[in-house]
This record gives sequence, structure tokens and C-alpha cells, in this order.
Amino acid sequence: MNNTVLELENISYKYKNDLILNKINLKINSGEKIALLGKSGSGKTTLISVLNGTIKPTQGKVKLFNESFEELDRKKKSKITTIWQDLRLIEDLSAEQNVNCGLLAENNFYFAFKNLLNISSFKKAHKYMKLCRLHNSIYDKKIRKLSGGQKQRVAIARSLIQESNILLADEPFNNLDPKLITTIKNLLLENVDKNKTKKSPKTALVALHRLDLLNDFDKVIGIRDGKIFFNIKRNNLKKIHLEKIY
Repeated sequence: MNNTVLELENISYKYKNDLILNKINLKINSGEKIALLGKSGSGKTTLISVLNGTIKPTQGKVKLFNESFEELDRKKKSKITTIWQDLRLIEDLSAEQNVNCGLLAENNFYFAFKNLLNISSFKKAHKYMKLCRLHNSIYDKKIRKLSGGQKQRVAIARSLIQESNILLADEPFNNLDPKLITTIKNLLLENVDKNKTKKSPKTALVALHRLDLLNDFDKVIGIRDGKIFFNIKRNNLKKIHLEKIY
């Protein structure tokens, strides 16, 4: 039985005269926890943007659950959630409103309108904010008044509230201290915590720049100059592999 949830077939992406991704083939299987490694400018962010449909490749095909991404409706596309490196929060909305925005993919305009008027329910949002160690004193504060670490965790709570099948994350541990990194990594990579209070994405691809965070990932992909140089089990990662991409 085919358990591939995301697939790239011969993907290339060109921006102006620059080839950002070059003939990438990749299969992501259900349940895999994948770390994506590479230098700044190697193509990690662009690869994530192609995988979630934000960027249309110049060449090749993207498949989600064995269907062409372009042919999927909004509900099926919502099976993917993304944590962006630049966070993409709405500065003039409160922290809890931003987290609630994660529910927009499965709700209608009426829900969005209520969210903006601050009269929709924040019960679920607060649950995930607590799991991300956000204190209730910042729930109703505007994003622009929060610290970098608080903003980072708001963006993570916004992704977790979607309870999606697949997580794509671009450097999600920025601005976090070591203790918070451990907490957040567990939230992103464990399916259900001991008290079954949350559901994490079953499948995850996370772009990293810190090699000390590779524990808990089962595969590692290395990218350089828009090409995948290795796609191996984490236990097989050696210095020679890293020398190919750094």
C-alpha cells in the first residue's frame, strides 16, 4: 500500500534568471519526521513553499495524497500547515485572534468576521497557547507588543490549532531558549501527549540550522544550490554528508 502523502516529481523553480530549485524528486511518507538541512540560500524556504502550494513550480508536479495539488479543494489543502520563518502574523490583531486564524481554512467567512470582532470562541486557541507556554496575560495583546519569542510561539500555536496531517516548518525554534525548544519540539513531533490534550501533525518536515536538534527526527535531507544531495535515515548521517552541503 502506498503511504506517500507528499510527492515532488522533477520539480524546478526559476525566479527571474536564477534557478532556485533544480530537478528535485522527493517522497514524504506518512509518519515520517524529516529534518531539512542546508545553508542560508540553499533553497529550503522555496522547497517548503512548493510543498504547501504557495509557490507554483516552473517545472514538475506536486502531489498531495497522490492527487495533483492544483486540483485539490481548500479543505484537502488544509491538511498541510506551515510555520513560516517570518511568522506571517497579523500585527494589528491580538495573540489569541492570530491563533484562531489557524481555523480559517476549515471555517467560513462568518467565522472570520466574528474572529475580527473578537466575539468568537477562544477556548481552543487558549488550549494551544498554554501548551506553547504562553501566559494568559498576553492573550489579548496586539502582536506588535509581544517579544520575538512570544511571537514565535503564537505562530506555532496557530499551526497546531489546525490539527493537520502534515507540518512544514521553516526554522521554528528561532528566538526560543533551550527549555522552550525542548517543549516546542515535543509539541511538533509527538502525535499525542501523555494526557491526550493535543494532536500534533503525524508527518513533519522541519528546516533546521542547528545540528544538535536532530534527535527525534528519523530522516535527514540535505540541500545545496537547489539540489538534494542526500536523503537518509538520521542514524546514517555522517560528517561526509554535511561536508556536501556546508
